[in-house]
Amino acid sequence: MLDVARCAGVSKSTVSRVLNGKNIVREEIKALVYKAIEETGYRPNLLAQQLATQKTNMIGLVITNDVYNGPFFSTLVYNAAKFCEEQDRRLIFADGKNSAEDEINAIDFLVRMKCAGIMVYPRHMSVTQLEKIVADSPVPVIILNHKLTQHRDRAICIDHYHGAEMMMNYLFSQGHKRIAYISGKMPAPSNSARQQAWQDKLQSQGQQDYETLLAHGNWSMESGYQAARELIDRKEAFTAILAGNDDMALGAIKALKDMKLAVPETISVAGFDNAKTGHYFSPALTTLDTPLDQMVKRAVEIILDLPRDAAYSTLSGTLVVRESVSKR
Repeated sequence: MLDVARCAGVSKSTVSRVLNGKNIVREEIKALVYKAIEETGYRPNLLAQQLATQKTNMIGLVITNDVYNGPFFSTLVYNAAKFCEEQDRRLIFADGKNSAEDEINAIDFLVRMKCAGIMVYPRHMSVTQLEKIVADSPVPVIILNHKLTQHRDRAICIDHYHGAEMMMNYLFSQGHKRIAYISGKMPAPSNSARQQAWQDKLQSQGQQDYETLLAHGNWSMESGYQAARELIDRKEAFTAILAGNDDMALGAIKALKDMKLAVPETISVAGFDNAKTGHYFSPALTTLDTPLDQMVKRAVEIILDLPRDAAYSTLSGTLVVRESVSKR
């Protein structure tokens, strides 16, 4: 900053006033300062400014890297960046890595960066740890896709159980009774709720052997492919496969086609999250649209204390009917 002042022929305090947007500096002086900035290649020290002013236009996001591989992550980050931009804020991302300690460290990093607030999509932290972080943080911390008991107004949840019920009811309405399920990587609240709804719905129809219709994946297309082959190799009778996310559902369709089983004529397939790839796949995938955009939007609104409607209510998904499910 001193170099800029010398180049412009003004005081250091004048340069500071220009950079901070003070209107008391004459326009011709501002022009000299901006020209000097260009000539010297000066860039303000953002962290120093934040420490001095205790203000920032940044909103933080913490996600563990377990979620990176797939459309869910890209959709979440896209919506977070979009809603931050709409409020003239910048999204800053911190990697939660592979443990609760890593997630806590990522949150602490964003707090020290003076973020206006932080959104956390936790994978490893316990509810007790989340409650403590929300209570102790000097800035608003909003927990995504997890329920809190002591700080319910700081948690934005999606009712994955209800969404899976909707999907199972639709499959039942199409005449499917024996429905297999491909689970995602555990532990995950979305997968636990979806798998539980699948199990409860089958048991409500008098099917107690649901475990023979369960295969495990890890959210990837490859795992969906292998899980579908495993289900077929068991020689169990079923007419539909419900996968814990769209990637696994698309992998399952590929496996069925490779085994010369027509989709949906022989076996129907459905998924969750409404990934864009499912719309352009053949057959186009029937899925449940998960309202990630609404979840992130409400989190940003809470952080910035913006007007909002029913900000703390649990969100629900929407059924998207396409070509991969047929009547029996």
